[in-house]
Amino acid sequence: MPKTDDKHLPLMNHAAVEKAQTFHRSFPQYSQTPLANLKQMAHYLGLKNFFVKDESYRFGLNAFKVLGGSYAMGNYIAKKLGKDISEITYDYMISPQLKKELGQATFYTATDGNHGRGVAWAANKLGQKAVVLMPKGSTKARFDNIKKEGADVTIEDVNYDECVRKANALAEKTENGVMVQDTAWDGYEEIPTWIMQGYGTMALEAAKQMKEAGVERPTHVFIQAGVGSLAGAVIGFFANLFPENPPIMTVLEAEAADCLYKSAVAKDGKIRFAQGDLQTMMAGLACGEPNTISFDILKNNVTYFASCPDWVSAKGMRMLGAPIKGDPQVTSGESGAVGMGFVATAMHDPAYAEMRQALKLDSDSKVLIFSTEGDTDPENYKKIMWEE
Repeated sequence: MPKTDDKHLPLMNHAAVEKAQTFHRSFPQYSQTPLANLKQMAHYLGLKNFFVKDESYRFGLNAFKVLGGSYAMGNYIAKKLGKDISEITYDYMISPQLKKELGQATFYTATDGNHGRGVAWAANKLGQKAVVLMPKGSTKARFDNIKKEGADVTIEDVNYDECVRKANALAEKTENGVMVQDTAWDGYEEIPTWIMQGYGTMALEAAKQMKEAGVERPTHVFIQAGVGSLAGAVIGFFANLFPENPPIMTVLEAEAADCLYKSAVAKDGKIRFAQGDLQTMMAGLACGEPNTISFDILKNNVTYFASCPDWVSAKGMRMLGAPIKGDPQVTSGESGAVGMGFVATAMHDPAYAEMRQALKLDSDSKVLIFSTEGDTDPENYKKIMWEE
């Protein structure tokens, strides 16, 4: 795609992401999630290194999304009270003093599950309200997990993008209503920026953990995308970290909701939308309208975009869940395992030899992927892992 002046890339610089991590470190639930070093898998695939960031351990919520929602809410509070985010810690956020200063706010969001659960969890900890709208086809397990956090949650008879519009309309009509959404559009960019910076904590941890494992820099980063906020955060972080020699970075989407891939194929730099019900088992990636801030980062810094059928993710789930002897197991959900399935297919399927060569994947490659969720739909996880 045509390049722009890349004006949004500095939003994900090292200082901004370290600020987010400092905020997250103030939470008693915070601990660094594991970076699984799959040495046997790397050997099997024909790679030098293969690392998987395992977000199933994040804050006890089985997914990474809480990093973004909590940081956005912290920034919203800081701005509302005329403070810097560095003054906002977990202890302050749950204090009676804050409740007195802030009053009652209602945080609105749309979600397939993980983001809404993170927002509901953070609102619950703050003693604030959360209203969560889920698209049709959302699973009961994900609905129940959000409900358990005390949110007002409904499953709507529309797709994800329509849920976003409905939630935003409700927030605008509600006194002290705040839309906390991990996608951006014209006029709604501040909160999504904070969310992306919050996601940066995961990328920062992974970069430090790779160094500790003796790898200074990944040669390849694979990251999945729904609206592209996570992808923009991870790719923006690594583009800032290695400006002179960035990794080859690839964005993976669900075939049923491949708006970024469609935009890349068009080659004119304009956003394309994916239409319809967006039905895919990769529920976290079932988004048809890209984040405008992230899109700008992606079109300047991504090497490849890929559109992945559901079988790619199912293959990845099985490979991570039943590892080669000597490697740790990674419980990876439908939206978390697409990177594993993609890399394995590129390396071993003769039909994709041309793709492997284009990606420059070989025995010198040091690969980093992100398993962004665990078994957030336990029944479907068992079905994919155990049934034929």
